Amino acid sequence: MGFWDTLFGRTKPVRPDLDQLFGLPSAAITLQAATRFTPTGLGSVCFASLEGGAFAEVQREVRTLLDADAERGDVPVEFSRDSYGYSWLLSRRAPEDLPALVNDLHAVNSTLQDSGFGPQLLCSLVSFQESGDQARPLALVYLYKRGTFYPFAPLPGEKRDNPLELQVKAMLKDDLRVEEDLSRWFPLWGAPGL
Repeated sequence: MGFWDTLFGRTKPVRPDLDQLFGLPSAAITLQAATRFTPTGLGSVCFASLEGGAFAEVQREVRTLLDADAERGDVPVEFSRDSYGYSWLLSRRAPEDLPALVNDLHAVNSTLQDSGFGPQLLCSLVSFQESGDQARPLALVYLYKRGTFYPFAPLPGEKRDNPLELQVKAMLKDDLRVEEDLSRWFPLWGAPGL
């Protein structure tokens, strides 16, 4: 950072730190102790798809890597494309095996990054469900390009439960690097796993 960068308010982009994902299991314990939200065993990685043989090979490599851990008959990995044209990889694990799910998400992100497709990575999410009558969904979203997390609590009709999101932000500030810029808390309507 030089003098002119400081003067004009330019900042150095944050480097992605995929190891931040490993903070999710402790954040889940904090979340579960303070609320009635528990992991669902579902997690997703969102990325901008590219056409071509190299990207298709990386997708095959990711599927092979994650399928190797699966029990016979399970479909632990699903690829899909949303209405905006982004690709999603959904990983399934037992709800009580959040560390394995986090390992899956880390492996996918690392494989894409190490293969030169880091710029295509957008976010990863782990979903939670409230126990009880309301059974509201919640996701903890990792922004790849920012190296931060934010909570996303969708409501029916493409609305958000902003009070819950702010409550979760306050709860998890000691467990995760939470995104302070609320304008970057993008809605992920229809994200696989939610």
